[in-house]
Parts: sequence; C-alpha cells; structure tokens
Amino acid sequence: MTLAWVNQHLDVGERIVKTETLHGGMTAEMRRLTIGTEDAVTRHLVLRSFVDPFYMENAKDWLSREAGALALLAGTGVLAPELVAVDPTAAHCEYPSLLMTHLAGRSVLDNEGVETRVPLLARQLVAIHALRPAERPQEFRTLTTAESVVVPKGGDATAWAAAINVIRKPAPPYEGRFLHRDFQPGNVLFDVPPSSPTRARITGVVDWSQPSWGPADLDVAHCCTNLALLHDPAWGLRFAEAYEEAGGALATAASERLYWLVRDALSCSEEVELWAQAYQDAGRTDLTTSILERRLDTYVTGLVNALG
Repeated sequence: MTLAWVNQHLDVGERIVKTETLHGGMTAEMRRLTIGTEDAVTRHLVLRSFVDPFYMENAKDWLSREAGALALLAGTGVLAPELVAVDPTAAHCEYPSLLMTHLAGRSVLDNEGVETRVPLLARQLVAIHALRPAERPQEFRTLTTAESVVVPKGGDATAWAAAINVIRKPAPPYEGRFLHRDFQPGNVLFDVPPSSPTRARITGVVDWSQPSWGPADLDVAHCCTNLALLHDPAWGLRFAEAYEEAGGALATAASERLYWLVRDALSCSEEVELWAQAYQDAGRTDLTTSILERRLDTYVTGLVNALG
C-alpha cells in the first residue's frame, strides 16, 4: 500500500531503486528512498511513518502540522525539506506517513567541533524565530508537572527540590515566536569538510512535527538540555549566550530564564533512557543512561545555582 502511494507521487519514468533506514528518531520510522530513472539519474526522498502504537495516536496531528510547517517554510531563509505528499490517517498507506525531499548533510553529535557548531545552531534558531507566519501555529504545550519529574538516583535533592518548585509557578509572560519545538543537534544537518571541521555549515533543519507559538526561551532551553547531555553541562548555558550573541532575545529576568530552562530539563528527567537510546542509535554509544542522569543532575544543579 505504501509503495503504491509513493509511486503515485513520483514523476513519469521514475521508480524506487533502493531504501535505507535512517537512525536516530524516537517517535517515527524514517527511510531514505533512492528514486531512479531509465537514464540512471537518481534523487532521494524521505518517508516518515508512525508505526509504534504508542505514538500513532498523535500521528494525524503531528503529520498534519509538519506538512503545514514545510509548506510555510518553502521560500524562506530556513532550509527545510519540501513536502511531496502526506497521508496523516493512513487512508492510503499501511501507516500514517509523510513523503518529503531529502536534504544533503548529516546530523553531527560528536564532541569534536562542538565549539564551531554551537554558534551556527544559535544563528539558525534566531532565523527560525524571526519567521512571522500569516497563520500562527497552535500555542505551545508542556506536559511535565512537579509530580511527574523523576529525580535521578544520587541527584542533588536540594537542587532538584528547588527546580521542581520553579515549575509549580505560573509561566512567565512572554512575546510569542514561531517555534520548532524540537530544535537540537539531532534535527540539524551539517556539511563538515573532513579536512577542515571549522568550515562546517548547516544544510537544513528537519523534524517539523510540532511547530508552535510561544517563547523563544523554550526552543533555546530544549537545545541547551541536549547540548548539556550530549557534550557537557557547561554547553547548556553556553548555547543561551550564543543565541543572544547571534541577535536573539531571551527573557530579561533571571527567574524567567530559569523557569524555561528548568522546565525543559525536568521534562527530560522522565525520558532519560529514551534519550540515551536515541543518542546511541545515532552513533554516540558512549552515552549510557547513567551518564546522562549524572549530566542532567549536574546541569539542573548548575541552573539553580546560577539563576535561582
């Protein structure tokens, strides 16, 4: 069924000649399709399918939102895949699916060169937040509560108690921005010349399944958490600085910044094992659950001490 659906959206004379599984995603299966012609000309498409029953109940919403975001991003300065087709309810495919163009480049999660990539990530996020869509996406949602936070074994109880108390308070006022809502190194593609890592450049941003309207701090906080766990807790706060250096505006009060940074970090506490598995699938086999728990504890403690 899925093959027939994809074939309907190919040009005359084209056919699928190869499929490859793409690793690193937590919610959906990703496949790169090599499309060929009789003249041996090839191009690539990406098929995103929700096959896990746990995530499938959200597939219609996520795929519809991604299709809308890709249509919005076409023609902007933000490099993103082009939408080819979407079947959010599995009316034609075996599973809810989205077909899009393939972008060159790869996600880079290695420690080497992080000091070069962080400013690039910051500038890219500033460009995303500068978009002013004619129709706003839905308001952001956060599901973590004080009761759902999971304190890591051996974590600083005092710091975690203080952090949990932060999110018991109402969200601070904010100026709305167009948000990606999962902006992090795994969703940004780079071209990194092997002979010159310092000349790395971004080739695209992927996974637009949850575009939202909300505070820039929230997108920044999510990338901060990822950098803290991928590389070192110090890179968390460094990214917030880089975002401002790139022209981005964050909350002025330390207490307001702390709210968004802590809220994202605490949301990770519930899924550390899933994050570790995703990082390992993407090649960072050194990042075990216990290592991420220690880094998360250090990061949360550092946030409370620096901004609390």
